Amino acid sequence: MADNVRPPFRADHVGSLLRPKQVLQARDEFSRREISAEQLAQIEDEAIREIIRMQGEVGLKSVTDGELRRQSWHMDFIYQLGGVQKVQDETIKVAFHNKDREYEWAPPSAHVTDRISLPRTIFADAFTFLRDNAAAGQTSKLTIPSPSMVHYRGGRAAISDSVYPELGQFWDDLAAAYGQEIAQLHELGCRYLQLDDTSLAYINDPVQREHIRAIGGDPLHQHETYIATINKALANRPADLTITTHMCRGNNQSMWAAEGGYDFVADTLFNKLDVDGFFCEWDDERSGGFEPLRYLPKGKRVVLGVVTSKRGELETKDFIKRRIEDAAKYADIDQLCLSAQCGFSSTSEGNDLSEQQQWDKLRFIVEVAEEIWGE
Repeated sequence: MADNVRPPFRADHVGSLLRPKQVLQARDEFSRREISAEQLAQIEDEAIREIIRMQGEVGLKSVTDGELRRQSWHMDFIYQLGGVQKVQDETIKVAFHNKDREYEWAPPSAHVTDRISLPRTIFADAFTFLRDNAAAGQTSKLTIPSPSMVHYRGGRAAISDSVYPELGQFWDDLAAAYGQEIAQLHELGCRYLQLDDTSLAYINDPVQREHIRAIGGDPLHQHETYIATINKALANRPADLTITTHMCRGNNQSMWAAEGGYDFVADTLFNKLDVDGFFCEWDDERSGGFEPLRYLPKGKRVVLGVVTSKRGELETKDFIKRRIEDAAKYADIDQLCLSAQCGFSSTSEGNDLSEQQQWDKLRFIVEVAEEIWGE
């Protein structure tokens, strides 16, 4: 087996973790102005120190802050970009579902009302706290939304015509802002950065391609624009910064928003996107088969999300090993790693499992990876 001293690791994880009860309670108290921002931060600090310890205890090499300070995995970041305004747009709804439940949601959206810029390093304080509290041997990983997510939900209608008469300048400004963010995070010591990009998985679903058409995009080529923009943002990244992308089909309270395999984007995704690794969701039949892995080029890794984060029941080792064997029919097993299919709490509500089940899943991932790869 090849050396695995750089991420993504054989046993890795997407990033978000269930918010402990004390954090959720403190958020409620803060919203009612019963505690101060400083008191809320202290409670979050204590909870993050504990989950850092727990990630080490279960054997993970990568460590995140669990996104405990965020309301959602992406909008907390996007609203801090210059030129982006938070709006409540009831016309744009997101439909989530699972076998037991349907949920239509119209969360606050983002409109581009001025040129995109980066007024300050986003999540700088969150990362430095993680960096300063990680133990020796733990690699601090920061997760941020991909540039694609600034565009995907609202499309052309959410971008001011007077500011950007043509979208070419929008993509250039967006890539430049992300390039600055990446450089500044590197200066803070970030060596493992993950770009979360649901759009690149959603686009595989014909229903989502109709959404792209409805918001003024090109359903056949939108993913190519997204990939080109990401690559432009990464053009000057430091050589010692590992960048991965995570792609799932929605993760809200154990529900999802899209279905379908990676076939539609696979060739361009694996061969054109200039990242070191891909976290892909493959935990059930709605994610399609492993055939798209045949496009994976040498030198890159795919982290197989075959352990579900949407349910608490623990898979068997035999089942997961068979899934990895199936994936290895299409890609060299030395290019494969293992993780949960998504985070455990992409939104503050979290998925339908307990904290103990969450840690059991992560420990299980480490154990299976050790048995397969000996690492």
